[in-house]
Amino acid sequence: MNKKKIKIAISGALGKMGQSLIKESKNFKKIQITSLIIKKKQLKNIHKINKITKKNKKIKIFTNIKKNLNFDVLIDFTNPKNTIKNLNICYQNNKKIIIGTTGLSKKDYLDIKKKSEKISILYSSNFSVGINLIFKILKIITKNLGKDSDIEILESHHRYKKDSPSGTALDLGKNIAQNMKWNFNEVSVFNRTKKNEKKTQKEIGFNSIRAGKIIGNHSVIFAKKEEILTIKHQAFNRKAFSIGAIKAAIWINQKKNGLFNMKDVLKI
Repeated sequence: MNKKKIKIAISGALGKMGQSLIKESKNFKKIQITSLIIKKKQLKNIHKINKITKKNKKIKIFTNIKKNLNFDVLIDFTNPKNTIKNLNICYQNNKKIIIGTTGLSKKDYLDIKKKSEKISILYSSNFSVGINLIFKILKIITKNLGKDSDIEILESHHRYKKDSPSGTALDLGKNIAQNMKWNFNEVSVFNRTKKNEKKTQKEIGFNSIRAGKIIGNHSVIFAKKEEILTIKHQAFNRKAFSIGAIKAAIWINQKKNGLFNMKDVLKI
C-alpha cells in the first residue's frame, strides 16, 4: 500500500528559489506540490510555472495562501514581511513551515520562537549540507585557533540580494562568538570606515560583496602570525539549497511542534 504523499506549498513560486524548488520536487517521491503562491502582478507570467510543472492539474496557483490551505508544509523563501504573514496563517491553521528567508528582525525571530510552541517551524539561513558541516567543524577550529587568530568572514552574493551581511555570514559569526564565549554584538565589526583604529584580537570582521549573478560564497578566515586557515563554501547553483529545503519539509512533517534547524535534519 502506498504511503500518503506529503503536500507541499511554495511561497514565492516565481522567484529563483521557488522555481528551483519546483524543479527539484520531481526527484522526491514522498512529496506532492499542491499549491504555488505568486504575487498578483506575476499572474501574467504563469506560463513560466506551467513550463516547469507541465501544467500538472494537481498543482494550483494562487496569489494568497489563504485561498488554498490544502498543504501539510509551506516552504517560504521570500521576504521578511511576507514570511511573517505566511507564518501567522500557518499558525492559525496548524500548518508546518520551512523558513529560508533572511533579513528577519529580532522581533521576527521572537515571533517564530513563540509560534513554534504550537506548530512545527524549521528556520535556517542556509540549507546546503556544506555550510551546515562548517557550522559543526567551527567548534573544533575556534577552540584551537580562535584565541590567537584574526577572524574575518567574507561573503559574496548576486547584486539583487538586499540584506547584508548575509544571514549565513551572521550565523557563522554567532557560531564563532558562542564557541569563544564572546558577546556577538560587542565583537562584530561591520564597517571599518567609521573605526579609525587598528584591528583588535577579540573581533569578528564581516565583509560583503554584491555583484553579478553570484549564488552564494562564504569564507571564514583564521589568520595567525605563522599560518592562515580559510574555510570556504561556494554554491554553484540553487539546487543545493532546494534539496536541503525539501528534505527539511519531509523531516518536519513528522514533528507536531517545535523550532528546528538543518542540523536537526542532517543529525550533525
